Amino acid sequence: MKKLKGIFIKNDYEVAILREANSIVAQILDLIQEKVAPGISTMDLEELANEQCSEFKVKPAFKGYQGFPYTLCCSVNEVIVHGFPTKDRLMEGDILSIDMGVNYKGFFGDSARTFAVGEIKTKAKQLMRVTEESLYKGIEQAIPGNNLYDISAAIESHANAYNCSIIKRFVGHGIGANLHEKPEIPNFVPKRAPRIVLKKGMVLAIEPMLSLGSDQVEIMPDRWTAKTKDNSLSAHYEHTIAITKDGPEILSKSNQDVGG
Repeated sequence: MKKLKGIFIKNDYEVAILREANSIVAQILDLIQEKVAPGISTMDLEELANEQCSEFKVKPAFKGYQGFPYTLCCSVNEVIVHGFPTKDRLMEGDILSIDMGVNYKGFFGDSARTFAVGEIKTKAKQLMRVTEESLYKGIEQAIPGNNLYDISAAIESHANAYNCSIIKRFVGHGIGANLHEKPEIPNFVPKRAPRIVLKKGMVLAIEPMLSLGSDQVEIMPDRWTAKTKDNSLSAHYEHTIAITKDGPEILSKSNQDVGG
């Protein structure tokens, strides 16, 4: 592993371990997806995730990270990210965003998806669709020689086309032997954006978060749970990708994932 302007460049061996780490996350999220239904609690899903981490012999990446107390971030409806699992039962029409990571052989996997709980409203379906499409629009730009902010511009353009608000407070990131590494990857183009050339061997966690209303965030008294200030619905999708000479490889791709 070498560094380029503070960004770790992974070799083929390191990318192979990251591929395994992210495959494990994808498989656990697949199992969770099968269980999401009205009547289940997010604490039930937390327990499932912990069982699976034991099965795969991996450590949960989030549990204990900067004091976060759980394996899963479970964010329902207006909660954007970092929601705590609870014993409250999910209800028909809810949308649930789950963010999860693991530590495998010293390297991290990280991915997020938003799930429909039973039948959901048309606006919620569109929010989920546009957020996921925005993720893939960004991933398409992750090719050697492009600017990092080409990813940001693609996400921003797609979100704006459907009048979805971009949650600017939270950004994507590099990932590897650390859960969060340089560079930060905003889901919009900053006003003063330096050119950061994408190189083979960069591994990035790209994660748009969009809402149907305000982009303003309120942090709840637990100091983690982040919700939209106007209580509008929010969705979150994330993939960890490696930049190869042939373009982006989605390391956290699911067998159930038809996007991209």
